Amino acid sequence: MFISIVLLCICICFLFVKLQPQRVNNFPPGPPALPILGNLLQLSLSNPLKDFERMKNHYGDVYSIFIGHRPAVILNGLKAIKEAIITKGSDYAGRPQDLFVNAIFQGKGVILADYGTNWKEHRRFALITLRNFGMGKKSMEDRIHEEIQYILKTLENSIGTTISPQTLFHNATSNIISQVLFNTRFEYNDDIITVIIRCITEITKYANGAWATLYDYLPMIQNLPLPFREAFKSHKFLNAISTHITFISSMVTEHMRNRIPGEPKDLLDCYLDELEQRGADSSFSHERLIGFAIDLYGAGTDTTSNTLLTGFLYLMCYPDIQERCQQEIDTMLDGKRCASFEDRHNMPYVQAMIHEVQRIANIVPLSIFHSTRKDTELMGYSIPRGTMIIENLTSVLNEEGEWKFPHDFNPENFLNEQGEFVKPEAFMPFSAGPRMCLGEGLARMELFLIMVTLLRKYKFIWPEDAGKPDLTLVYGITMTTQPYRMRSKLKAKIAKTLHYYAM
Repeated sequence: MFISIVLLCICICFLFVKLQPQRVNNFPPGPPALPILGNLLQLSLSNPLKDFERMKNHYGDVYSIFIGHRPAVILNGLKAIKEAIITKGSDYAGRPQDLFVNAIFQGKGVILADYGTNWKEHRRFALITLRNFGMGKKSMEDRIHEEIQYILKTLENSIGTTISPQTLFHNATSNIISQVLFNTRFEYNDDIITVIIRCITEITKYANGAWATLYDYLPMIQNLPLPFREAFKSHKFLNAISTHITFISSMVTEHMRNRIPGEPKDLLDCYLDELEQRGADSSFSHERLIGFAIDLYGAGTDTTSNTLLTGFLYLMCYPDIQERCQQEIDTMLDGKRCASFEDRHNMPYVQAMIHEVQRIANIVPLSIFHSTRKDTELMGYSIPRGTMIIENLTSVLNEEGEWKFPHDFNPENFLNEQGEFVKPEAFMPFSAGPRMCLGEGLARMELFLIMVTLLRKYKFIWPEDAGKPDLTLVYGITMTTQPYRMRSKLKAKIAKTLHYYAM
């Protein structure tokens, strides 16, 4: 009996050693990993950012972990991230294709698609089309200003009360990208926009959370009735709306029926023109168009709206910063009917404030995961092909030595000694390199025009009965604020000047 127990223990130890994940030669160091689970027990699956910081302090800016059986390299700090995604950008431009988010979106868009000809063609098409439809031009400004009128109307109707800005900002940014994609907008109480935003919120809630991680690396639980299945329900509902019921499918049908070839009104028309020119053998297709539109719609809604939520929360908590921004806005826009994107060059403090909001908001803290396309090197380490790469953008946006006030909300992080706006190299909320965010230009324009226009007309106040503001951000594939309410007060001294603007 004793010998049997000893043999059993030896077998268990042997299996433990054999199943324990092993790092290849010259692979980045990291914590010891357990069989099957890897380092999952050492991470807070609901928010691993503090765990990544702790491991960085112990193992350095480039280290590895095992998420289940799969190795992943975590990049921290400007130097390491810059070398990987900029200097050696094409080596690190792949996307893992077996993750939870791929199961949801099926890799048919451009953001999650793997590096290759199809991705290159669709990314190039998206960049050119967004630019042609006003990326940085007056026509895009007009679309944004039109939507701002609906925000102003909502705020005007809320004078004397408090509102929840989450729905307001989600609706506004959703309509802006909707006009770019489909040349249409929805009323804020429209059932379609309400359902779509709810689905997007549900998906992002799970996509970088605990259950998504378990789904990715413990295949045996994928068919169990666990919480991540709610995200699949949301996706099926969103996809059904998009492809079969009222939204993208009906848009495609309408555009195919009514469009004038060669005279596109929106991105959908441009895609159909491109499809017609390329023919059936190209990577362009009606099926891929639907995934492409869902991709851009979701990304264009969630990130900008959550940045606005963070911005106005901090402006209410730092009324002195809000007031200084309003003074600069009033001075620079004196006599002008409305702000233009070019006005940002004359508003260094406002520019600094908006960039500081983006830094603090840290909207996509781990970027979108990359993978290596070939055997390569990084900071002296060997990185095999197919290795999952995680950019810890938090480590760059808060990096000591790169910022004057790395852990505080302070626009001075973006001002030099002469009070001029400067953008440090460590500012990369949109990531960088070949996979840099497609919608950076649109997002920057939206943030500037919306924040300047609202601050020009209203003062935003934290409600007296709302308790102490909670600045803790909720972790997910996109970070967001805790739910909050805000009060707006018309700025009396400019109310008369702006009366015709709101008409």
